[in-house]
Amino acid sequence: MVQRIAFAILLSSVACFAQEATARFSTRAAWHRLLKKPVQGTLLFDDAGVEFQSRRFSHRWLYGEIRTFDLADARQLLITDYENRHWHEPGERQFRFTLLEAVSPELAATMTNRVGRPVINGDPNPAVAVLAEVPAHRRARFGGSNGKLRFRVGGIDYVTEDGRDSRSWRWMDIQTLANPNPWEFRVNAYREIVEFDLKQPLSRDLFDTLWDHLYAVDLNLSSGNDAGRKHGDHQ
Repeated sequence: MVQRIAFAILLSSVACFAQEATARFSTRAAWHRLLKKPVQGTLLFDDAGVEFQSRRFSHRWLYGEIRTFDLADARQLLITDYENRHWHEPGERQFRFTLLEAVSPELAATMTNRVGRPVINGDPNPAVAVLAEVPAHRRARFGGSNGKLRFRVGGIDYVTEDGRDSRSWRWMDIQTLANPNPWEFRVNAYREIVEFDLKQPLSRDLFDTLWDHLYAVDLNLSSGNDAGRKHGDHQ
């Protein structure tokens, strides 16, 4: 009997260790609801999905069940899933969280890849190797921000010192690019459109390289049409 109890305790310990080992990150968080008091709890991220735990509400989203997410910055997360809203309410069901601790750029990239569909990732990794880097001003209705556009093999990042307005786009998040002149650049992403004033001119060669990366997946365009569209966007 003693041996069985000891073995059961050992199995329990192993299970707990395995659960902790698969958890990538956890933080205190508040779930915000319209016209209601926020619900305090814990948000957990692991290799399979995201989970919110609290006394009043608990829910788990597997990455395949997340339609998209907005990580506006490292402490603001909006999850949109495939569930229907209650009582036939219009629109998509969304869950908005404020996190006490910031999500790391590595975890943000992992979430982005696991969800697969276009998302808004405002937590780029400034240490990733790049093809080129251009200082830029992001336009906004009020103020805007200053940072650097970082062009890499896997996509485009906009990085600011304070993290505000930062973005990380994979090529699959981007619908098209526009460069009407060497001092302007626009990212037409599936989830947003962002315009930049460049502090250094963007060369034709660099724009053509970006275009080739964006359309390398195969958009069934002939080489002639492809070249025409590239040069038409960069005059």
